[in-house]
Amino acid sequence: MTEDRTDADRPRADGTAVTPDGPTDEGLVQPSHPSPGHGTAARDEVVQRGLYFEELEVGARYVHRPGRTLTEADNVLFSTLTMNHQPLHLDAAWSATQPFGQRLVNSLLTLSTLVGLSVGQLTQGTIVANLGFGEVAFPHPLFHGDTLYAETVVTAKRLSRSRPGQGVVTLEHTGRNQDDVVVATATRAVLFLCREQG
Repeated sequence: MTEDRTDADRPRADGTAVTPDGPTDEGLVQPSHPSPGHGTAARDEVVQRGLYFEELEVGARYVHRPGRTLTEADNVLFSTLTMNHQPLHLDAAWSATQPFGQRLVNSLLTLSTLVGLSVGQLTQGTIVANLGFGEVAFPHPLFHGDTLYAETVVTAKRLSRSRPGQGVVTLEHTGRNQDDVVVATATRAVLFLCREQG
């Protein structure tokens, strides 16, 4: 014999039950301990982080999403904060008379955003230091309103000879706009933590 259940008896998607008197917390997992700054935490936590040295695969292509749409406000703020008064970034009337016919997104904003888009997937909490950049190129400009999408290929890795528990990784970043046109490339060396040091 099957038991008839009304919609009011069915559990909701969030795990609470609905009774004639309203929702209850029956069936919810209760936190086992408080989490600093967050009130309470579940028994099992998954903390967002990048990848440790051992987790990075040479030849793997890491695609970073979402992209970032760069606006006029972003460009003007970045350029003025960094004391870059280049009229190609700030003067719309003058830029209209130049070969591209409009202002360009500051290339260092493009580079910073390209690297920034990779952080959550690769280096968040797992980086020791950014060791330096190799070749950087901007084969096509970004304009206000363009969206930058990033991907990274690991081209080399080795354990550090002088810093136990750490490794040097070479990353090759590529940025494309919304039309899949490459707008920036950059190679950089990064010092990563090994898993046992994390």
